[in-house]
Amino acid sequence: MKAMILAAGFGTRLWPLTIGRTKPAIPFLNRPLIDYTIEYLRRHGIEELIINLHHEPESVIDQIGDGSRHGVKITYSLEEPEILGTSGALAQVRHLLADETFIVINGKIITDIDLNLALATHRRQKAIATLVLRRNTDHEYFREVEITDDGLIAGFAGFPSPISDPQSAIRNPLMFTGIHIMEPAIFDYIPQGVFSDSVKDVYPKAIAKGERIAAHVAGGYWFELSTLERYLAISLEFSNRDSARGLVMGEGCIIEPGAIVERSVLWKNVHIETGAKLTECIVGDNVVIHNGAELHRAAIVRADTAANNSQPEKTEPSQLVGDNLVVYLR
Repeated sequence: MKAMILAAGFGTRLWPLTIGRTKPAIPFLNRPLIDYTIEYLRRHGIEELIINLHHEPESVIDQIGDGSRHGVKITYSLEEPEILGTSGALAQVRHLLADETFIVINGKIITDIDLNLALATHRRQKAIATLVLRRNTDHEYFREVEITDDGLIAGFAGFPSPISDPQSAIRNPLMFTGIHIMEPAIFDYIPQGVFSDSVKDVYPKAIAKGERIAAHVAGGYWFELSTLERYLAISLEFSNRDSARGLVMGEGCIIEPGAIVERSVLWKNVHIETGAKLTECIVGDNVVIHNGAELHRAAIVRADTAANNSQPEKTEPSQLVGDNLVVYLR
């Protein structure tokens, strides 16, 4: 069985961490985030992988290579000049996926969901595609998925109300995990050579034609690192940290005596000078935090890395602080 890892996105909500990197190439506990997806698939016996790329493609290729380090074979699919979307990406590599059941997975998640159980549901339902779902018990900002009594996808709704809403709190809406199981027949519903999205364009069309799109509601843990806030919180949750400091630190970092760094993630070669104080921060490669600086809930990168990168729309406000670019988390 083959799998496709979706890794072409711009990572806008993770800016400025995605300056010079695509989202799955950012470090998570000092390894590329996509490493975890590759290992997850490998644990389930999937050794032939396709990775689509668009934004900063070399940031993945340089770190992952041909996959031999992970015991897998990787084929890269470069989308140029335009990004193709979750289904358009599949259309471009149809010739590689058209002979058997295959997996599609987002390259920005950390999970231990049992893929074998999802495959069993897919086969039992005789579905053209199966979406792996989970209960959104915290009512995070993920679109709700509606299912029928016999376990098929009925449609996709809006976003859940906050859990603080008394009427909403009693509900446990279902959300999509970004893991699909597909049959080659799904290509009948995917246009060739244009942008298309599985959830918005392909699955509704297939459902309208009477195709069986199954739902598998999974247990296990699942984390999606698509925002600065999630990246920080999940990094700290997964780190082997002591309760007092809460620190993830890459190679070559220096924290001088008298500096205070708490509940933060430091990438490579970060230098925190005496008298500086950081709490709940993400600090990019080669950043120096000078004596007397105090930063709280911020992502910090070297300003010169952003010199030729304009700030995307709908990102948090940024400011220059000395040699650094600082974006404050919500």
